[in-house]
Amino acid sequence: MLRYLALGGVAFAASCSSSDPVHTQFYREAGVMYDHSGFGTATMNNMGLMTGEQQYAFDLGQRFASEVLTTVNFAFNSATLDAGARDALREQARWILQFPEVRFRVYGHTDAVGSEAYNKRLGLRRAQAVVHFLTSQGISRSRLEAVVSFGETRPVIPTPNMDRRNRRTVTEVSGFVQSHPMVLDGKYAQIVYREYVTSAQAPSTLTNVENSRESIGRLGGN
Repeated sequence: MLRYLALGGVAFAASCSSSDPVHTQFYREAGVMYDHSGFGTATMNNMGLMTGEQQYAFDLGQRFASEVLTTVNFAFNSATLDAGARDALREQARWILQFPEVRFRVYGHTDAVGSEAYNKRLGLRRAQAVVHFLTSQGISRSRLEAVVSFGETRPVIPTPNMDRRNRRTVTEVSGFVQSHPMVLDGKYAQIVYREYVTSAQAPSTLTNVENSRESIGRLGGN
């Protein structure tokens, strides 16, 4: 009887040890039970908020969306940029070139016609076409993040039929270039509101100084 009780106790302990997270934690790295692959996310988020990076990236994204046409559309089953798309992307490029500290991401989309797998590949090709055109306008490829395709999953117009408005790419601000010296100084406001900072600077008086020197020279010569 005692032998059976002992065996049962061992079996019970074994079953507990295999499923009890506290027991398994004893044989694993400290903290692994609580790590759901997001341990650094909170710290990263807090740092972004304290330095102002997240807020200013949002503000700059709002400016970009309000001042530039961020969406271009495509013909059915095509990733070719037409004349209208190229004009819109030239406008995007001119805006992007003003802010060498900023990174961008391009999202590719399709309508719902066709398989999900095919549409995802097509959306990716469309986003890649946009990235290629933007780089041809002088924008560093390193500032355009790896393109993401949502395929048919995020339509502007929810319809199973062909719709040009759903066949699109969208360019968005994704953050700041981490290695840029202005970003390391935390001067995000000076980046986002660069025109306003410049407009507040007093005009140079160097020309007046040169004119005064010329006048003094003429008086000395007389």
